[in-house]
Amino acid sequence: MPETDRTPPGRDDRSRPRRSDGQRARNGAAGDPGASGRDAPLYGALDLGTNNCRLLIAKPARDGFRVVDSFSRIVRLGEGLSRTGRLDDRAMDRAYDALVLCGERVAKRGVDASRLMAVATQACRQAENGPAFIERVRAGTGLHLRIIDPMEEARLAVRGCLNLFDPSADAVLVVDVGGGSTELNWLSKREGSFVLEGWMSAPVGVVTLAERHPEPTSGLDDWYEAMVADMSTAIAGAPVDPALRRVFMAGRAHMVGTSGAITSLAGIHLGLRRYQRSLVDGLWMSRSECEAAAETLKRLGAAGRAAEPCIGPDRADLVLAGAAIMEAVQRAWPSDRVRVADRGLREGLLLQQMREDRKPTRRRRRGRS
Repeated sequence: MPETDRTPPGRDDRSRPRRSDGQRARNGAAGDPGASGRDAPLYGALDLGTNNCRLLIAKPARDGFRVVDSFSRIVRLGEGLSRTGRLDDRAMDRAYDALVLCGERVAKRGVDASRLMAVATQACRQAENGPAFIERVRAGTGLHLRIIDPMEEARLAVRGCLNLFDPSADAVLVVDVGGGSTELNWLSKREGSFVLEGWMSAPVGVVTLAERHPEPTSGLDDWYEAMVADMSTAIAGAPVDPALRRVFMAGRAHMVGTSGAITSLAGIHLGLRRYQRSLVDGLWMSRSECEAAAETLKRLGAAGRAAEPCIGPDRADLVLAGAAIMEAVQRAWPSDRVRVADRGLREGLLLQQMREDRKPTRRRRRGRS
């Protein structure tokens, strides 16, 4: 699902998703309550990542779901993890405090425990004390976080973005850039439907990459290229048929980027004075526009990036690492079109659970009297 924050600086809540790119890209990110009615049950999806803690509360709708409440906070749970192999005490306290607020929102909205999907990703997977922190959260907040593996994380991100796929494309690469890892999913079209051809989880995210490559005071181009090269090495052994690359090189494929890495580039590209999800989610960007936005971020410097309304001080030191990850993927899998997704893992969780709950239950056979 993606772990860098996509919420405007200074705000915990995101507004209800609105129309994007002149037409709603329907996958459950928003919708008319319609047939579900006012009495439809509420569902919650909580994602504790390496960088962020995020919550969505929604109810089913005809075209997916309608967001009722949302929360997002940068907690940097994975800060220093790549050096120590453990979650830092202060990082755990930040994450715990955010989870307390999530629990309060869930309780206030009356979300039933059976309809709350709470997951933790790379930081808790990797850290020696990750399971202990999960138990601390359970004991202190009542939230039962489940550490999911990279494959499930990748699958959920794809589910959350399905309706952003161009139906005329022959292949799609979904790139979910997190704080501690990046999930890549290759899909190709077969008989009118997109089928997963392969996936990988690269142990490189914006937090790990930024910690490996501290920003210098000069030589920014070399520094940026070093980050691109680092990511390029991590994804060199893509587990897919090499013939698929020719589909990308022929211009018959596109990428979908789901993370703050791409939404930040989109905000810079659009010159937004405040983050507007309705303009970002579903936006098409060309490769040259992504590169131009990265160049703008380099020219701004750390202070300038911190002042940008779509970035803010909490992400000023991470956003170029995200841009470098996207550029490495674009170089490896050439595609002139990237679709921006301000959605991903949480949306996938909601759609999955709502779909499961809609399945008819089998009638029990009556025993003979």
